[in-house]
Amino acid sequence: MLNFHGQHILSVHQFERVDVERIFEVTDQMRPFGRREKVTNPLKGAILSNMFFEPSTRTRVSFGSAFNLLGGNVRETTGIESSSIVKGESMRDFARVLSGYSDVIVIRHPEMGSAEEFASASAVPVINGGDGANEHPSQALLDLYTIRAELESQGKNVDEFRIALIGDLANGRAVHSLLKLLSLFHRVTIKLASPQGLDTPPQLVELLRSRGATVSESHDLHEGIQHVDILYVTRVQEERFASQEEANYYRGLFRLNQEIYSKYCESNTVIMHPLPRDSRAQSQELDEDLDSNPNLAIFRQTQNGVLVRMALFALVFDVVKQVQSSASKPTWHMPRPRIA
Repeated sequence: MLNFHGQHILSVHQFERVDVERIFEVTDQMRPFGRREKVTNPLKGAILSNMFFEPSTRTRVSFGSAFNLLGGNVRETTGIESSSIVKGESMRDFARVLSGYSDVIVIRHPEMGSAEEFASASAVPVINGGDGANEHPSQALLDLYTIRAELESQGKNVDEFRIALIGDLANGRAVHSLLKLLSLFHRVTIKLASPQGLDTPPQLVELLRSRGATVSESHDLHEGIQHVDILYVTRVQEERFASQEEANYYRGLFRLNQEIYSKYCESNTVIMHPLPRDSRAQSQELDEDLDSNPNLAIFRQTQNGVLVRMALFALVFDVVKQVQSSASKPTWHMPRPRIA
C-alpha cells in the first residue's frame, strides 16, 4: 500500500488497487462534510497554493473548496500571464520559491510532464491538476468513484462491468488516466469509440489488454454505445489541436441526445462526462435534452470531485483520524432549493 503522507500525486501509475480502495474508503468518510452536515478543521493554518496555468473551473474550485472544508487556506494564481514564468523564470525556480510559501501545491499546466518537473524541485507535496494531454489523476479517481457508486445503486460492482468511452480519446487526459485506473480491475469490458483520427493511444489499449480487459475500438457512435453499463462522453479537446480549423473539423461528429440514447442504449446505462460539455450549437456532444434523464450522472460527478479531493488532502497530510475527531455541527444552515 502507498504511504500517502507527504507524497506527490502526479500519476495514476502510482496506485495499486489497494491504494484506490483506500482513497475511496476515506472519500466515503468525507460525505457528511461535503453535505455541510458537519464541519471540521484538521488543516487549520495550512496553505494550499492553487496554480492553474490553463482554464479551469471545476478542478480549481473543487480543490479549493475541499481544502477549505478541511479548515485550510487557499491562495490562487490563474493564467501564466499572472505568474513570473512570463519573465523567464524556470519551473524549478518557481517551484522552489512557491513551496516555501505553501504546505501543498496543486498545479495545472499545458505541457506534458510539467507537474513532474515542478514536483522535482518542490519542498512540499504537489498534486497534478492536469499536465497537457498527459494525465489528470484526481479526475480519474472521482470518475471511478462515481462509476462505483452508480454501479452499486444497480446492484453491480467495478469488476466485470461494461463501459464505453466516446469522443476525443486521443487528447483527453481524463480518459487516459481513467483507462489506466480501469486496468487495475478484473474482466472489464471497454468499448472505445472515436472519430477517425482521435483514437486512443495504442499503448493504453495494449496496457488494458495485457491486464485482462476486453477492449474493442470503432469509429461508429451508435455501435459504440450499445450494451454498456457506463457511457463516458468527452468533448473535442480543441486546445490540443494545431489550429482552430482542425478542431472545428471534429466538433459535432459524435453527438448524444435523448433520441439516440433511447434507441441504442440500455434503459439503465449511466451517462458521464468530465465536463465542461461543449453546449455550443455546432458541438453538443452531450445534449441538454438529457438533463432530465435520471441516468445522467455528470452533476453527481462534480459533487464527488470535492469529496475525492478532500480524501487526497487528508491522506497526504495524514489527518484522516483528525477529520472525525475535530468534527462538529455547523453553526449555520443555508437552504438549498431544488433546481429544476
